[in-house]
Amino acid sequence: MRVLYVLVTYLLFAVLFPVLALHRKTRHGLMERLGFYGPHSHLPPGDGPVLWLHGASAGDLLALSPMFGPLRARFPGCRLLLSTMTDSGYAMAKGRLANDIDGVVYVPYDLWGATRRAVRAIRPDVLVLEYTEIWPNLIRAAKRGGARVVMTNGRFSPANVGKYQTLFRLIGNPLRDLDLLLMREEDEAVRARQLGARPDWVKVTGNTKFDALAAGPVPEDENLRTALGLTPGERVWIAGSTHEGEEAQLLGVYARLRERWPELRLVIAPRYVDRAARIVTLAREAGLSVGLRSQGNPERGQVVVLDTIGELSRAYRLATVVFVGGSFTTRGGQNILEPAGQGKPVLYGPHMDNFRDSVALLTGQGGLQVQDAAALEQALVSLLESPERLASLGAQALETVGRISGASERNAEAMTTLFPHGRPDPR
Repeated sequence: MRVLYVLVTYLLFAVLFPVLALHRKTRHGLMERLGFYGPHSHLPPGDGPVLWLHGASAGDLLALSPMFGPLRARFPGCRLLLSTMTDSGYAMAKGRLANDIDGVVYVPYDLWGATRRAVRAIRPDVLVLEYTEIWPNLIRAAKRGGARVVMTNGRFSPANVGKYQTLFRLIGNPLRDLDLLLMREEDEAVRARQLGARPDWVKVTGNTKFDALAAGPVPEDENLRTALGLTPGERVWIAGSTHEGEEAQLLGVYARLRERWPELRLVIAPRYVDRAARIVTLAREAGLSVGLRSQGNPERGQVVVLDTIGELSRAYRLATVVFVGGSFTTRGGQNILEPAGQGKPVLYGPHMDNFRDSVALLTGQGGLQVQDAAALEQALVSLLESPERLASLGAQALETVGRISGASERNAEAMTTLFPHGRPDPR
């Protein structure tokens, strides 16, 4: 069965390689993706145990970041290595997360040779895979290299259980090679056991992304305010993680709101920063002045486009009210708990299929779901008319996020059980 998977992955790789090599998200780091980690790779130096944490994208790495401190506390002298698939994730790790980790690499393609080479170069003691990053060749290579393999923030969609079962029958069950499956919720744990994970190794610990949500102000916030061309005390509407088709609607709503609140500013943070030029064009077509954060917004534009990576969470702290995109399209939504963790009222559209748990948690507790742009405008008018309600919803949102934290500590504690005789030996 494993041989079949090895052969199929090489065949698929031969077909998909041109796309992978040219796609804007994955076109860098080819040698590392093939498992060749040379002298220019950012591998962590030292003799402490290596904890290799993998998240597919920038957002996934941020969800892993609250575990850094608890892991260092429980594995003194450890070296934390991050890996990611996307170029934006790599940039995030080398920038915003650089002071908290010891190295960053591109994850190898899930090919038999690439994964074996990567494990020989990295020599991990623990490999942590997030969400559904179940890569059979990588898991097998790590196990053969003597590492413990852990899933964190584990999730299995009920709609995909049958597909997983069919796949596992064909290629062998990689879940049986995992030493710990730390799941977000009890129903996720039930599905993990249903898929063949060893029952004693499945635990419900929560979602670490919630631990990164609530954060107090820091001096860098004022630097960001200046770079956005914002003034302390003015009202700011931030539209975060927007997608194609949403910005035009939001700009229309904003233009009408300005008739009543001319001092109101709008910050648009597109999900993909390479769409910044498109948003600038849309704003100008709507008769609005516009500037870019990357240029310091010298125009003092009514609309500011946040065209940098890794600053949205801090930008939310500057908001009066927030709308989260991906929810007026069929994209399935984006993270609504991030602005809630900054104590901000959060609005979002009807299409939140990928964040149903967050919607259930936040709606009526600091979050408002609206059906379309007209309903969004009506809700914003109501909120801007009532500063007391804005403050109350923001406080509710912050309290809601506070109730669901602590997964990072639980995950780190669970990982200590992988080494009952003490921490892994230095290599």
